[in-house]
Amino acid sequence: MKNIRVLYLLAPLLFPTLVGNALAAEPVIVVIQKMEFQPQEVTVKKGGLVRWENREKIQYHSVWFENLGEPEADYFFPEEFYERRFKSVGVFPYRCGPHNEMTGVVHVVD
Repeated sequence: MKNIRVLYLLAPLLFPTLVGNALAAEPVIVVIQKMEFQPQEVTVKKGGLVRWENREKIQYHSVWFENLGEPEADYFFPEEFYERRFKSVGVFPYRCGPHNEMTGVVHVVD
């Protein structure tokens, strides 16, 4: 048991890349409230995760990267969320499928 504790304590020193990536896995949060994406623009590092949280009282939404030629994602309802990991650098505009006026942008950097 003592060996396991020592390895656990030494892991950040022995495997800094693995531990650093695991700690950096916290998603960037975009809140959906009052028929808006808040904030409307976010920036994440390549490999970063964005989570859209629906905090409306009754309204469903989607996050659609239409410019990428993708089909619209499933709708999600109040207290639900949608997540996406960004694997390439670029600028990724999106919109809510059922509400065209709701738009946002994800900036992905190295």
